[in-house]
Amino acid sequence: MTTVAKITGGDEGTDSPYALSHLDALESEAVHIFREVAGEFENPVILFSGGKDSIVMLHLALKAFAPAAVSFALLHVDTGHNFPEVLEYRDRVVAAHGLRLHVASVQDYIDRGVLKERPDGTRNPLQTLPLTERIRSAKFDAVFGGGRRDEEKARAKERVFSLRDEFSQWNPRRQRPELWNLYNGRHAPGEHVRVFPLSNWTELDVWQYIAREEIVLPEIYFAHEREVFRRDGMWLTAGDWGGPRDDESVERRLIRYRTVGDMSCTGAVESDAATLDAVIAEIAASRLTERGATRADDRLSEAAMEDRKREGYF
Repeated sequence: MTTVAKITGGDEGTDSPYALSHLDALESEAVHIFREVAGEFENPVILFSGGKDSIVMLHLALKAFAPAAVSFALLHVDTGHNFPEVLEYRDRVVAAHGLRLHVASVQDYIDRGVLKERPDGTRNPLQTLPLTERIRSAKFDAVFGGGRRDEEKARAKERVFSLRDEFSQWNPRRQRPELWNLYNGRHAPGEHVRVFPLSNWTELDVWQYIAREEIVLPEIYFAHEREVFRRDGMWLTAGDWGGPRDDESVERRLIRYRTVGDMSCTGAVESDAATLDAVIAEIAASRLTERGATRADDRLSEAAMEDRKREGYF
């Protein structure tokens, strides 16, 4: 059960003996959001990729409804270029908690000729159609995502409850005020709401919470030796997706991943941070967000993320 008040001895600059710590306040807000959605919507779903933000989001959902089980299903858009370690982690978590998993496969759409491979090999921009069609076919009316406002400027425009039209498209002009943590989930038939419980978290908050809660992550987030090659200033994992090219040489480097997505566009960072404490120290010293440092798909244009969000992407 989530603690609503914790005696902290006046930490974080307050003299109140009943003040919530910073992480407790973020956790309490997220738990409140999960419970609000459970009360307002008929068929919510949690986007779960096996990345750190979706892992924390699921952990919060489990806390929000404990000791009862989480009634929401999980949804993963599988590009076919996902890291094997992350897919294995996803399946272990689903089995451990007895969860229902929906998988929308980009490869299926390519095989049917609905989508075409991109010249650069990345499939991240191809996720939108499988995602939006699965939302529509399964009639999900609320979709939880792990987006945070510190990641990217388009995501900084989001409210916690983000209304999407009948085509799953996002219009920033239709964003609703959320004064006093009051959320408006009203939507017309065919529309749905994207919900972001981690909106007010930072990357550092996520890692500190992972450490505090002793949440297990895929090993890919910690320093390990891996065969990688250099492209556009990033270390990418070699694989069948289209890398490396003839002029790109594979090297074995000590690296880790700050964010996890499609192998074709998610870069690694050189790091020897093999423990939670070391990762937290590294993140605290960083001046680049994880998306800005390691996501090639966000470099396609100045407004790459916002363009995809308008089309239905998260």
